[in-house]
Amino acid sequence: MTGPRPAARAFLCAVLLPLALGACVTASSEVSSAAKPRVSPSDAARYGAVEEKGFRIPAADPEDIKPRNVRQLVNDPSGQSPGTLVVDPKNRFLYLVQENGKALRYGVGVGRAGMEFSGTAAVGYKKEWPSWRPTDAMIARDPKKYQPWAGGMAGGESNPLGARALYLFKDGKDTLYRIHGTNEPWSIGEAVSSGCIRMMNQDVIDLYRRVPDGAKVVVLPV
Repeated sequence: MTGPRPAARAFLCAVLLPLALGACVTASSEVSSAAKPRVSPSDAARYGAVEEKGFRIPAADPEDIKPRNVRQLVNDPSGQSPGTLVVDPKNRFLYLVQENGKALRYGVGVGRAGMEFSGTAAVGYKKEWPSWRPTDAMIARDPKKYQPWAGGMAGGESNPLGARALYLFKDGKDTLYRIHGTNEPWSIGEAVSSGCIRMMNQDVIDLYRRVPDGAKVVVLPV
């Protein structure tokens, strides 16, 4: 068989080309739809901008928030007593145990492999807009990154501890591990930190209000 005559080919192109372009537009529209925020407007609003004490916490981009990481009340999986903080590094959650078998669950970022803390500790003390100094081990491991801050960094919007920090102590000694905020909200749900437990700034502010000094903290093994 021979192919379509030139006139027929021209006709087919005239008919099929707009259809092909239409398919591209549809695909583009589908991609645009898939890129819409993955959390509800009400959940996204809870991670809006916060201004306090001369500092500003920007609103989290809804694209950076996974629904599983949104602060929410769930059934308590730990069996711990109310008021206990339970960190589950494997699943990247922190639970504040409540009454009646419930827990307030937060999404967290955790330490990279080999840099985690596990066991039972207590909140030694808490700080708003904490200062930060890398540990000697961090400086030795990556001097180019951490040596400039060997003298410490004042609290503020660019500080890696974020808006709040809870300092974990064990047997009366500082473990050097913290539960703290972060100015990198996209890192929540990942294993990226130098062992500490990081939270959305809006979440760590919420947790800070609820947890007293001396609260029990249980960090599960990975």
